[in-house]
Amino acid sequence: MVKDAFSHISTWVFDLDHTLYPPSARLFDLIEVRMTDYVMNALGVEREEADRLRAHYWKTHGTTLAGLMREHDVDPAPYLTDVHDIPLDRLTPDPVLAQQIRALPGRRIVYTNGCAPYAERVLDARGLAGLFDAVYGVEHAGFMPKPDLEAFEKVFETDGLVPQKAAMFEDDARNLQAPHDMGLRTVHVADTRGAGDHIHFHTDDLSAFLAKLI
Repeated sequence: MVKDAFSHISTWVFDLDHTLYPPSARLFDLIEVRMTDYVMNALGVEREEADRLRAHYWKTHGTTLAGLMREHDVDPAPYLTDVHDIPLDRLTPDPVLAQQIRALPGRRIVYTNGCAPYAERVLDARGLAGLFDAVYGVEHAGFMPKPDLEAFEKVFETDGLVPQKAAMFEDDARNLQAPHDMGLRTVHVADTRGAGDHIHFHTDDLSAFLAKLI
């Protein structure tokens, strides 16, 4: 049974974007426009080049912010405030998901490559506010992004979780490699399963999967 594979879990770690809300909300369409605008202004390049760099930084460094910091020494705080300043009217409350998360035994936390204030706004819009013991953003990892192992180590040390007693739910398969190597149970939340032995379980319906664990 799936439930038996999680019987030892006392801390549940959830990514935010495309994990606690569906990709169909397309919030990243809005965020990516603001990211490209920021790259244009910060580096003084045209939109086409800024869009190329944004994608390049994400692929090479894990996030656009990480690329800007490592290659151009950009201050992360104004960037995070600016790119996450988007309307959330595309999101709707999900009472079924809220019920399943609430029923999980132990601690429940959110860890996102976005910033914590943005995460809190998303949780509120999804009807998930108050369900988590802690919300961690990239700022809690010293602005290092997933999938960097050091980023996970910083956040997990701050939280005090025991990796061998924790599970992580994440839509980006590459962000599950480090948690797997640290000893977490890993669940890929996406329409298409990512490849690799670092993924223990896959689901395209988080609520239905959580229902199996309660």
